[in-house]
Amino acid sequence: MRGSEGKAVTGTVTADAVVIGAGVIGSSIALELARRGLNVICVDKLPAAGYGSTSSSSAVVRFTYSTESSVAMSWEGLHYWRDWARHVAVSADGVEVDQGSPTHDALVEFTTVPMVMFHHSDEPEPPYLTHFQNLGIPHEVANPGALPTWLDGVDTRRFGPAARLDDVDHPFWSEPDDTFDVAITCNDAGFVSDPQLAAQNLATAAMAAGASFQFKNTVVEIRSAGTDRRKVAGIVIEDGSGQRQTIEAPVVVNAAGPHSSLINTLAGATDDMVRTSRPLRREVYIGPAPEGYDEEGGFMCGDLDIGVYYRPEKGDNILVSSTEPDCDELEWVDPDDYDTVLSEDEFQLNMMRASRRFPSLAIPRSKRGLVSLYDASDDWTPIYDRSMIDGYYMACGSSGNQFKNAAIAGHLMAELITAVEAGHDHDAEALVVTGRYTGMKIDMATFSRRRAVDPEGANSVLG
Repeated sequence: MRGSEGKAVTGTVTADAVVIGAGVIGSSIALELARRGLNVICVDKLPAAGYGSTSSSSAVVRFTYSTESSVAMSWEGLHYWRDWARHVAVSADGVEVDQGSPTHDALVEFTTVPMVMFHHSDEPEPPYLTHFQNLGIPHEVANPGALPTWLDGVDTRRFGPAARLDDVDHPFWSEPDDTFDVAITCNDAGFVSDPQLAAQNLATAAMAAGASFQFKNTVVEIRSAGTDRRKVAGIVIEDGSGQRQTIEAPVVVNAAGPHSSLINTLAGATDDMVRTSRPLRREVYIGPAPEGYDEEGGFMCGDLDIGVYYRPEKGDNILVSSTEPDCDELEWVDPDDYDTVLSEDEFQLNMMRASRRFPSLAIPRSKRGLVSLYDASDDWTPIYDRSMIDGYYMACGSSGNQFKNAAIAGHLMAELITAVEAGHDHDAEALVVTGRYTGMKIDMATFSRRRAVDPEGANSVLG
C-alpha cells in the first residue's frame, strides 16, 4: 500500500487508541487509557518521553486560575504530585501493579513553596480568590497594612503597569507612590524537581500497564474512514529513514504540544474550533537568588505588576520569566524553525523587572536560561475536548500553565474518551468529571474547543 506523497508504507499495526505526543500530558493520557484496558500506542518525533517543551517547563504547581473548573483541576492535580510514587505504580482502581520491566530508575520530587499574589485593598478581588472560597482551597489573606514578616526585604510597592526599559509613557525606573497592602498566600503550592523525568515516570508506568511508545517517528497523515472524513481511522508515521507505517485505530488523541495546531490541520478538525492554539516562543532565565530567597525562605509569584513570574531554583538561584504584559510583543513561530538563543535584551529586561521587587537581586553579566515554546491558546486556557471528527480528541493549548495538571489531564481525557466512545454527546452536554482525590467537580465545558470568547478572560500564562 502507499501513503501520502507516494512513499511506501512498510506495514500496518492496530491499536485501540493512538496518542500523538509523549510529553508529560501525552504520556499521562497513554497511562490512563492503558489502565482502562486499551491497547495504546504513543508516538513522538523526539527520542524519548518529555524531550520537547515539557523538558523546559518551570514546573510550577499553583491554583491561581481565573475559572472555577481550572482552580478545581489544579487543586486536584496537586494531590497526584503528593502521591506520585503511588500514582505511577498503581492501576486506575487502586490495585498495585507489578512494574516488572521497565522499572522507574528515579521519581520526581515535589518541593513545597508558598505561592504569593500581591493585591491592593482598593481593587476588586481577583477571580481566583472567589473560587478559593467557594471550593475551600486553603489560603491566607494578609490584613491591609500587615504583610507577612517573611516578605521583609521585598519591595512591595506598586510599580505597574509593567514597562519596557525604553517606555516613554511609563518610565521603567519611575518611583511609585503606593504600596500593596494585601498578600494572598497558598502554602500548598510548589514546583516539581525535574519535568522531563515526570514525563518519563508516566511513560514507564504506561508501558507497565501495556502501552507501547514509538519514538523518532513523525505523523504525516491522519487517516479517516469513509469519504466524508468524519471518522478517524488511525495515522501514518514516518521514521528518519523515510520508512512509513500505518497505525489503525478508532481513537486518536492529539497531545503534540507546540505542533498540535499542525496536527489539527492535518486531521481536518479545525472548522468548528472557536478556540485554537499556536506555538509561542518563550524564554526562561536563571540568576543568583536575592538575599534570603531560597527553597526555605523563598516564594513563588505571578507578579503581573512588574511583568514576570519567579520561583526559587535549586542551587541558591531564582527562576524568572515573563507573564506576557501588554507592552511585550508576542513572538509566534514555526515550531520547527525558531531562534533557540537567549536574547540579551530580554534577559536584561526581565531580570531588571525582578530586581524592582528584590532590591538585593544581582543581575548576572552573562545570561543563563533556556528557550522553548508554549502551545498557547488565545485565552491561555487549554483545550481538552473531542473534535468534529469522530474518534479524534485534542489535549492542546496548554499555554505554559498545564504541566501542573498533567496527571489529572490524563484522567479527564480518559474519562472523556470513554464517555464519548460509549455514545455520550459531549458537545450537547459537557462531561463533568469528579476528582479521584478531592471529589471536586470539574466541568469540561471550561476546556471546550467551542467555548465562548470571554472579554474579561485570562490574558497571560497565569490563565
